[in-house]
Amino acid sequence: MDNDIQNILLTEEDIQSRIAELGQILTEDYAGKDPVVIGVMKGVVVFYADMIRQIKTPCEMEFMWISSYEGTDSTGNLIVRRDINADIAGRHVLILEDIYDTGNSLTFVRNHLLQKKPASLKICTLLDKPSRRKPGITLKADYVGFEVPNEFVVGYGLDYNEHYRNLPYIGILKPEVYAD
Repeated sequence: MDNDIQNILLTEEDIQSRIAELGQILTEDYAGKDPVVIGVMKGVVVFYADMIRQIKTPCEMEFMWISSYEGTDSTGNLIVRRDINADIAGRHVLILEDIYDTGNSLTFVRNHLLQKKPASLKICTLLDKPSRRKPGITLKADYVGFEVPNEFVVGYGLDYNEHYRNLPYIGILKPEVYAD
């Protein structure tokens, strides 16, 4: 797998250090609020597992499974594979996302959850790729781990055709790997 990586963008140490910082911020911001922390599957699973352990205040865990990618491209056609089970009406909600890219999925998830009338709804994304945002998408993440360039990144939960999620770092995939 490592041979398919053009270069490492974020090391395991970079990622863990930033997650610890975000954990401190989220612990302070959600102290006494008993938030529902919603992970958007499946790419978020690695980030979610590390991030939830850094939030040092009681919280409830939930997951949604949304799909919009085929290979390296977002199809724009969102499929809700699994919705949350928790009643979030009047609750403080934090969405954890692996990457904020085109904005289609995250905007859809946010709007979907707002219909359930939470007390508040914020977004924490490990990676933000603003250069890929679709025209008209103005949503901003409340908490961002790293801003990344317009490259196809894999690792730490991010994939190409379901591969590379288990890399402990985030790397840029060699174009020849996905050029076929």
